[in-house]
Amino acid sequence: MRYVADMFGNPKLRRAVEFATGPLLLVALWWIAFKGQLVNKDLLPSPIDTLRDTAASIAAGKMTSDFMHTMVRVAYSVLIAVVAGVPVGIVLGAKAAIYRSVEFLVDFFRSTPATALFPLFLLLFGLGDFAKIAVAAFAAWLVIVFNVAYGVMNARQTRILAAHSMGASSLRIFKDVIFYETLPQTFIGLRSAVSLALVVIIVAEMFIGATDGIGHRIIDAQISYSLTEMYGSILIAGAMGYGLNLVLLLIERSLVHWSGK
Repeated sequence: MRYVADMFGNPKLRRAVEFATGPLLLVALWWIAFKGQLVNKDLLPSPIDTLRDTAASIAAGKMTSDFMHTMVRVAYSVLIAVVAGVPVGIVLGAKAAIYRSVEFLVDFFRSTPATALFPLFLLLFGLGDFAKIAVAAFAAWLVIVFNVAYGVMNARQTRILAAHSMGASSLRIFKDVIFYETLPQTFIGLRSAVSLALVVIIVAEMFIGATDGIGHRIIDAQISYSLTEMYGSILIAGAMGYGLNLVLLLIERSLVHWSGK
């Protein structure tokens, strides 16, 4: 018992156990549902078989190729959203009157499901990759604009007033005060935008003429009734989203260490 207590007194080991608990719990619940036939056995394969077949697909390079195609599409869409969204969010947030004048448009399109815009983007850009990237970039752009504008508008006034009292120019105040004050909210928007872009890209790969990507792999496996491949692809999609969010959290903690202080 003392040995176990010493083990869990180690922060790194405790963190590893905490990290592993979620995946192990998922596999355990899946195994219980499979063995107890809580779900039709023809619709739910064994988690062991699924993980084995998924590992084989990764080793053969089949899953890796689709993973990379999806990642590239997500990266392009988020890059476009950030480059186009951050400046617009700053401009809107700098003047409350400007934001109020376009608030309806931002909230209207932000509340519209991105998948409902597929037909419009297909008409504009056709069936190629650009349509998938464009609709994902648009959805992510709205999230980033909203969060950046919100961050600028809610920058701590005490620090801005303190900079004013010391004779700092408007440009200096923005560069040294407002910019850093908005970074926590900007990262919140960025994480939300990445998650949304991933969802839109995967759904687009399922239904908009894709020949590769995780979304295409999921729908293709469902049509061919290859259940272990379908469930494995879903797991990979979930791991992709979790991994991207974790990377952004680590970057945020490194760069925005003053958040909440």
